[in-house]
Amino acid sequence: MSAGASGGAEAFIRAQTAIAETPLLPGLRLHLASEITPIWQASEEFLREAGIEPPFWAFAWPGGQALARAIRDAPAMVQGQRVLDFAAGCGIAAIIAAQSGAALVEAAEIDPLAIAAIRMNAALNGVTVTTLAEDVVGSPCRWDVILCGDVCYEAPMTAHILPWLRAMAAAGAEVLVADPGRAYLPREGLVALSTHAVPTTLELEDGTEKRVTIARLLPS
Repeated sequence: MSAGASGGAEAFIRAQTAIAETPLLPGLRLHLASEITPIWQASEEFLREAGIEPPFWAFAWPGGQALARAIRDAPAMVQGQRVLDFAAGCGIAAIIAAQSGAALVEAAEIDPLAIAAIRMNAALNGVTVTTLAEDVVGSPCRWDVILCGDVCYEAPMTAHILPWLRAMAAAGAEVLVADPGRAYLPREGLVALSTHAVPTTLELEDGTEKRVTIARLLPS
C-alpha cells in the first residue's frame, strides 16, 4: 500500500470506527465498528470493489479475543519468540504478543484495510508489529509461534490453510488455533490448552457468548 493509499485507509478507519476496549482484555484499545453492515458497505465503496470480504478487521472476534487472553494469562507462550499472527484481522493477538515480550511479531493479512488497522491499533497500544500484506500460505517456516485467531470458518479457507499450518507444526512451530466451534475445523490433530467464555453480540454471532478453545495443532 502506497503512503497516499495508507493515509486514505487510516482516515477511513478513523471515520468508520471508534476506539474501544474488549470484554476479555481491559486496557487494550482498538479501532472497532459497532455494526457490520454499514462498515461492510462503506468498505466496498472505499475500495471500489463490490463483493469484498467482510471487514473482519473492524471487530474483535471471539477467537482473537480468547487467543489474546490466553497469551496475556501465560506470556511465556510467546516471550522471546518469533511470532506470526496469521489472518490477523484487527491484530489483537499480535498486539498482546508484543506486549507479552515476543522478540518479533508479524501480522499477515490480505485486506489492505486490515493492514492499516493493525498498524493503527499497534501504535494505539504502543507496540511494534510488522505487517505482511500478503497470503503467507506456502512460505517456509521462519516463526516459533503461529497464532490463528479463528480461521476455519469456511470450507475453502480451511482447505487452503490447514495443510500449510500442519507443515509449519512439522517444521517446529507452535501453531495455536482458537476454536469457537466452527464447523470446518477438524476435531482430530488438536490438543486443547484452555477454554474461554467470550461475550459477543447477535450482530456477529449466533448467541451472546461463545466458548472458545485454544488448541495446539499437531503436524498430522
